[in-house]
Amino acid sequence: MSVKASVSISEQQDAYVRDLVVQGRFSSVSAVIQQGLDLLRKRDEAELLEAAALKVLLDERMKGPFVSSDNFSRQTADLLVRKRQALGLDG
Repeated sequence: MSVKASVSISEQQDAYVRDLVVQGRFSSVSAVIQQGLDLLRKRDEAELLEAAALKVLLDERMKGPFVSSDNFSRQTADLLVRKRQALGLDG
């Protein structure tokens, strides 16, 4: 079901929308606006899903196990040494 709504857009936006219709990419100005709103809704939904997935991941990571700061520093230093050696940057 369609609902009529009045919206204001800039002259630049109007020219772009009308050009899309003239090119035959859309049947009407309304079709362009509808597609734009659908894309915005899909993007918003995807961002919400990504945020929810990140929250689940962070919640799982918060349950542990944790590495002590000393152990983390040692592991990081060892990793950097191996990478530098692999790239031939030592010596």
